[in-house]
Amino acid sequence: MASDIIEKLNWRYATKKFDSTRKLSEEKIQILKDAFNLTATSYGLQPLKMVVIQNEDLQQKLVAASMEQQQVAQASHVLVLCIEASLTSSYIKNHFNRVEDIRNTPREILDPFEENLISSFSSKEQEDISLWMAKQAYIAMGNLLTVCAYEEIDSCPMEGFVPAQYDEILGLTEKRLQSVLVLPVGYRAEDDMFSELKKVRRGTEEVIIEM
Repeated sequence: MASDIIEKLNWRYATKKFDSTRKLSEEKIQILKDAFNLTATSYGLQPLKMVVIQNEDLQQKLVAASMEQQQVAQASHVLVLCIEASLTSSYIKNHFNRVEDIRNTPREILDPFEENLISSFSSKEQEDISLWMAKQAYIAMGNLLTVCAYEEIDSCPMEGFVPAQYDEILGLTEKRLQSVLVLPVGYRAEDDMFSELKKVRRGTEEVIIEM
């Protein structure tokens, strides 16, 4: 198993050119949806949503807001990782209600934890909360990249886009969301020269410290 996943991670690369004629199956997309939903987040709060786009006209509109990166238009699907515009006490209460419903956890156990989180987040600046939520999105991105590699789905993680323009084009503000990361997914084009290049990494002996 370990050798399989390392082989797949060596196979993956940041795809520079997708084959626009090849589309991911609904089964593959569902795997990515489930992987996103199962990603670990701090406190289990999941302050994230993922927009799944399969619309050629819409994808083409997003190119200008993506530093002209054509992968957004070529990809089978474009995944946009978003954070909540704010983290309200109601959001936190809904999370603990869900814990109670699913696990049948007694309220005498949940209430102190719930009250502590509400108090903690209410004392933070919105900028700090948004940064914390963005970090959760990066965890989700890492998880998705690994799942893509394992499923032999090509992908290209992107920070190079204009979030405000994405938010406007996709109507995210009305949904109380803010875009943070973009992940075009699909299948590499046969003439993408980058697929044949060797990986450039520092080596485990340089990046691992054992104690």
